[in-house]
Amino acid sequence: MTDTFDFLVVGAGTAGCVLAARLSEDRSSTVCLIEAGGEDRHPFIHVPALVAAAIGRPQLNWRFLTTPQPRLNDRRIPVPRGHVVGGSGSINGMVYFRGQPQDFDGWAALGNPGWSYREVLPYFIRSESNDAFAGSPYHGTDGPIKVAYIPRPNPMIAAFMEAMRSVGFKRCQDFNGPDPEGYGPRQGTIRDGRRDSTAAAYLRPARSRDNLTVLTDSLVTRVTIENGRATGIEVQVNGETRRVAARREVVICAGAVQSPQILMLSGIGDGEALRSLGIDVKRALPGVGANYHDHLAAGIFMEMRNSESYGVSLRAAPRGAWNLLEYALFRRGPLASNVFEANAFVRSTEGLDRPDIQIVFQPARRNPGTFPLPLGHGFGLSVVNLYPKSRGRVTLASPNPYAPPVIDPNLLGDPGDLAPTLRGLELSRRIIAAPALARYRAVEAQPGLAAQGAEALADYVRRASYTVHHPVSSCRMGRDPDAVVDPELRVHGGAGLRVADASVFPRIVGGNTNAAVVMVAEKCADLMRGIPAPRVT
Repeated sequence: MTDTFDFLVVGAGTAGCVLAARLSEDRSSTVCLIEAGGEDRHPFIHVPALVAAAIGRPQLNWRFLTTPQPRLNDRRIPVPRGHVVGGSGSINGMVYFRGQPQDFDGWAALGNPGWSYREVLPYFIRSESNDAFAGSPYHGTDGPIKVAYIPRPNPMIAAFMEAMRSVGFKRCQDFNGPDPEGYGPRQGTIRDGRRDSTAAAYLRPARSRDNLTVLTDSLVTRVTIENGRATGIEVQVNGETRRVAARREVVICAGAVQSPQILMLSGIGDGEALRSLGIDVKRALPGVGANYHDHLAAGIFMEMRNSESYGVSLRAAPRGAWNLLEYALFRRGPLASNVFEANAFVRSTEGLDRPDIQIVFQPARRNPGTFPLPLGHGFGLSVVNLYPKSRGRVTLASPNPYAPPVIDPNLLGDPGDLAPTLRGLELSRRIIAAPALARYRAVEAQPGLAAQGAEALADYVRRASYTVHHPVSSCRMGRDPDAVVDPELRVHGGAGLRVADASVFPRIVGGNTNAAVVMVAEKCADLMRGIPAPRVT
């Protein structure tokens, strides 16, 4: 017997939880949300400071790796993706940043009406509960997701901000307002000392509805397509194949790695590549899996004897014991922080229309190993190249749905991607040399003071850079031949099938991607329900 629902949502990640909750608000519709991972019960998910520990748990993370990257000394770069209800939003850094306003105007200019900054802003506002900006036309106060500053940030945050001021940068009062340029503390999706993912904020309250079914530990192996229309899915549950039918639509929300994988397994993608794997081609769309890109970063990391930073050490043991008790009793203190409490968006050179690099301040020593908390003391400045030109691809390794896809981001494939990072590293050293941070008498551990000049820093980037886990655009929205979905997120050339997650971004946003994924899902829910877009003022 085949179960039948009006809507099938594939993937209970950031977007899928939003969509399932919003679609099930209409009690006349039935919704089934399907997730390959388990429930989000693991304690590491919910304690903000244990984000590294959450990423390190195999049951919570698909633990994908890129192919060897020739311009990064043939290193394989980790691509953490959530394997749990909440998806990557259950293991990410909880940073709330929407993107630069020009990013969305750029999406619209690429042939995507309805996606300009003015048009997507109401969806950001709808999703947000942010008391810090009550009364602002750019923020919401009654949305599902709690957005807040860290109540008691590390004392080094003030030193970072003073250092930024002293080298000539301006303070940004609201990173999610109309002008996100400058430095300052940043907000996170943390409620009462616990991670506020979309699984917690959207899905959990909706699960009491009798028109919403959630299947966990259920791997979707393909979308079934008959006469050009998506009719349902096939899913593996406890080693058995099960079919679930859709009366109206299937929407894939599996992220920039697995949404294209599911489309290709379903026969939608590059025809020649699919036929070579013995997959019946349902729709030839060469853009499926193409245009994949991510933010590459490299940092200056310092070590010091001063114990003001977060860290585990003998000197900080009494403080650490109190912090554990404080969190257990009151959900307060360092364990209620995501650690990355401040950053800056700056232009690394003149003549740019928006910031091109992000500098993330980490008031903690960077661990050389895998211990989930910082050992010893120090701090770091990570430089993120916000607008990489390099484009890669996700492809199938096999028609076996259990085989990890092949992820080749082609990092530094475009020679122009190196220069912003090098300028950012030089700037970071200037910031660290400012009196406010110099007083800590920290020693540069990476790359080390011997790495001077562009050539030495470029070598450091090739051997030590990393991505910040913002993969996008592998099912890109647009109307050109390489696009996968149209501006209403419908897969080109088919019916009853949409994609809604970071894979549809026409281009990456200039910062963290989670908030923009929530926005995409909010807008997709309106599109699927036939609700007019909010009025734009």
